[in-house]
Amino acid sequence: MNKSNTYYMKTHKDLDSYQKAMELVQKTYEITAEFPNEEKFGLISQMRRAAVSIPSNIAEGAARDSVKENLQFLSYSQGSLSELETQLELSVRLGFLKREVCNEMDKDMMALRAMIAGMRRHLKSKIK
Repeated sequence: MNKSNTYYMKTHKDLDSYQKAMELVQKTYEITAEFPNEEKFGLISQMRRAAVSIPSNIAEGAARDSVKENLQFLSYSQGSLSELETQLELSVRLGFLKREVCNEMDKDMMALRAMIAGMRRHLKSKIK
């Protein structure tokens, strides 16, 4: 789409945090594909749900008319990020995941957490 000749409305897909969260989902699916099959309905399912929840809540918040609602959904994203962080650490402790892989995911999650926090600060400044 040529942005200069056509009306272009930004959506959640244009947010860097959404793109980073989508990458995190993909990585989560890739690493959990290597987990033991008996974890299919346990840790694998929980980790994938937590990961998918992050960009989903960013998208839902961006679609809301209310700044306060957007903030709430960004808060949900942060909560899901913390869930995934915990599940990754548990995966290392259970021997399903190498520490190095967890550390790489941690870097990505820290960057995403900072992005979401920045969005929340920006939105909060609009309320005052």
